[in-house]
Amino acid sequence: MSQKVKVGVAGVGHMGKEHARIYAELAEAELVGVHDSNPETARKIAAKCRTRAFASLAEMVEAVDAASIVTPTMTHLAIAEPFLRQGKHVLVEKPMAMDTAEARKLVDLAEKHGAKLAVGHVERFNPVLAALEERLGRPRFIEAHRLSPFPGRSTDIGVVMDLMIHDLEIILHLVRSPVTSVDAVGVPVLSKGEDIANARIRFANGCVANLTTSRISPEKLRKIRVFQDDAYLSLDYMKQEGEIYKRLEGKITRDKIPVMKGEPLKNQLAEFVMNVRENTDPRVAGAHGFEALKLASQICGQMTPVGA
Repeated sequence: MSQKVKVGVAGVGHMGKEHARIYAELAEAELVGVHDSNPETARKIAAKCRTRAFASLAEMVEAVDAASIVTPTMTHLAIAEPFLRQGKHVLVEKPMAMDTAEARKLVDLAEKHGAKLAVGHVERFNPVLAALEERLGRPRFIEAHRLSPFPGRSTDIGVVMDLMIHDLEIILHLVRSPVTSVDAVGVPVLSKGEDIANARIRFANGCVANLTTSRISPEKLRKIRVFQDDAYLSLDYMKQEGEIYKRLEGKITRDKIPVMKGEPLKNQLAEFVMNVRENTDPRVAGAHGFEALKLASQICGQMTPVGA
C-alpha cells in the first residue's frame, strides 16, 4: 500500500479524541472521519481534527482501511465485528473484550477475513520498555505498581481489567513461560468492581511477579522492577526514566538507563499504520491481547475479597 492509510476512530471520548488527534498528525495516515454515540461529541472532535463526523458506523466501515475502536469494553465486539468482516484492520482498546469468548471471536474474525487485529496495550510502546528489553536476561522476580486517582470512567470493569491488564500483558511478554498459579485479593471502594487489587503470579520457569494496582490513589505511579541473576532494573513509565543496579567487585553499582523519550500512544498508532501499509504483524496482536485478558480473567475469578 503506497498511498496514505485511510483511518477512522469509533468513540472519541477521553481516549478516542487522542487517537483522532494523532491520526490527523501522522504523515502516512488520512483521518477520514470519526463516530461517537454522542453526535455532538463527534462533530466537535471532527471539527478540531479537520475531518468529518460519520452519521453511522456503517458509513465509516465503507470509507476506511483501518479503524481504532475506543468505546466501552462491553461494545468492542459489536463495533469491531463489521469492520473485521469487511477485511478492515482494527486496533481495539484494552481490554479487547468483556471475556475470553468474545476475545476469541475477534481473533477468529480477523484471521478468517484477512484483517490485522491490534490491541491497545499502549505501555508496550513506552520507550522505557525498549530500554528494559535491551538489558533483559532471565527475570526471577518482577514487581509492578500502577496507581491512579479515581477516573470516573471505565467503571463497567474493575481495576484488574482497567489498569492491571497493562502490566499483565507486559509481564507475559517478558517472562514467556506458562502461568502455574495465581493468588489475588481485591476490594471495591467507589465502584461495584474492585478498585484496589494485588496479584502474585508464579510461572513454570520459576519467575514470580507481584502486581499492585489502585485507581483510588491520591498520586499517579507507574513503575516496574525486574530482578534477574546479574542485575536489578527499576523503570518509571511516567517519567520515562530508569536505573540499573549491578554487583561489581562486592559492591552495588547504580547507573542511569538512557531512554529516548516519546509519546507511547503516538508510537503505537504510527506502528499500526505501518503494519497496514507494509503488511506486517502488530507488536501486540489479538493473540497477545487474548492471553492478557485470559490471565486477567483468571485473577478476577480467583480474587479473594479483602476481609473475607
